[in-house]
Amino acid sequence: MSASELAAKVAKALDVDAAAFQDAAREEAEWLKAEVKDGTFDNTQAIVGLELELYAVDARTDALRRMPRSLLQLIGFEKELGLHNAEMQTSPQPLTSYGLAAQMAELQANLEPALERTAGDDMRLVSDGMWTVPPNGETATSYLSDSVEHDGIRIATNMSDAVRYHAMANTDYPSSFSLDAPHVSLSCDTVMPESLITSIQPHYQIPHAPDLPEYFSYALRVAGPLLAMGVNSPFFPPDCYDDTEAADIVADAYMEHRVGVFESVLNPPPGSEVAPKVCFPPDFETVEDAIDDIVEDNTIVPMAIETGQRFDDEFAHLRHKHGSYWRWVRPVFEGATRSAANARIEFRPLPAQPTLKDAIAFQAVFAGLMESLPRREHPVQDQAWSVAEQNFYAAVHDGLQAELEWITVDGEHTTETDVLYGELFELARDGLELRGLSAAEAREYIRPLRERVDRRLTPARWKHNDVRTAVDEGVPLAEAIWGMQSRYIDRQEETFLEGTFDDWL
Repeated sequence: MSASELAAKVAKALDVDAAAFQDAAREEAEWLKAEVKDGTFDNTQAIVGLELELYAVDARTDALRRMPRSLLQLIGFEKELGLHNAEMQTSPQPLTSYGLAAQMAELQANLEPALERTAGDDMRLVSDGMWTVPPNGETATSYLSDSVEHDGIRIATNMSDAVRYHAMANTDYPSSFSLDAPHVSLSCDTVMPESLITSIQPHYQIPHAPDLPEYFSYALRVAGPLLAMGVNSPFFPPDCYDDTEAADIVADAYMEHRVGVFESVLNPPPGSEVAPKVCFPPDFETVEDAIDDIVEDNTIVPMAIETGQRFDDEFAHLRHKHGSYWRWVRPVFEGATRSAANARIEFRPLPAQPTLKDAIAFQAVFAGLMESLPRREHPVQDQAWSVAEQNFYAAVHDGLQAELEWITVDGEHTTETDVLYGELFELARDGLELRGLSAAEAREYIRPLRERVDRRLTPARWKHNDVRTAVDEGVPLAEAIWGMQSRYIDRQEETFLEGTFDDWL
């Protein structure tokens, strides 16, 4: 699609009557509430799924590569925001021994031929929290900020041709389009800086949809502890940093900059009267409250909705709103058919992980917790929402070195890391066993994350240690970051399909 054709489509999208769109979403929400009440969105058992995002690099230089759209279709992946991004989703499976094995097998079955096909083009697919090496001959700042204007419409040069992505830069919603992190400052005209980051997103379908608020509250309380184990993006591309001493940049790095990138790029600037959209979500008293929160969320790009024969086209405007309902944990209502209709929790804080087994470990642990915590009526649900939010951002800053507060099964408050994770892993094991896994199977899924806690070593800390050592030895910051990135990519190539992060250590 040419830039002028894309601009014309964006302009057409911007002509949609926002008030009429919102009225349609509110009307659909009332229908959805009635269907939820009638049991349409219930499931006979818990179901799990996973989204996995990757980016492409040059196999010889580790530099970011634009992925041809024809190649993306050939390897069976979906396009994401940046031209360098690719995404796949697993098929929903029951939370059972066979279901989790099927999740792993599907990832391997899709990624093995994709890796072979891209290698033929001297390209690697990388699973990582943030890329740090810009395309050959370019800087990261120019790649992220390049844009053109056609007939008054701003188009990002290196963004995929999805209309909604480009429309975000041409609405009245005051996204800051900027990076705000220690020693980093970059302002752009589009949402393109968000393409720095990649993630995994476990999904858990709730058996009885009206119970969503209970599960959701538990998901918020485990968000900080799970993120602390998963942190994987302590460094930006070197040219994004201000003219600052390398030692200060290393010392002040957060373990998970992905969270800050998403928030600072898409939210209004500090001091704005407009509420942020990317944030830690509230607790909900009822499932109706969750639906209302989606409905009343600010719609950045209302669009003319084309409906078909899907069951959830009955609430197509609400589904569209959900696409920009950017909470770190969010409720989802979906289903291509009435029998497939489901209410689920999408867990969004986690960056992409070093290997597939690490990603599945997070899926299994999150799902196990969602099984065990409500059934055992665990008292951590009584933890103040503000504490859960503080835990989340403490994990962003310091990973496993953060002081996180937990309430034990006995109702005791603790900040002891070993106590917190000892109980969390036991609860995850309990939940998996409740779904029919053997104790040995459950422990094997949990093991990669337990090793991280025992060693106090996350992928982000591994990266940070590598760069800090190099800088301490006098290596320039850019060389230190790129050297670390090269070692990360090489080790991932050896372990991605069948190994774990533990194999790197």
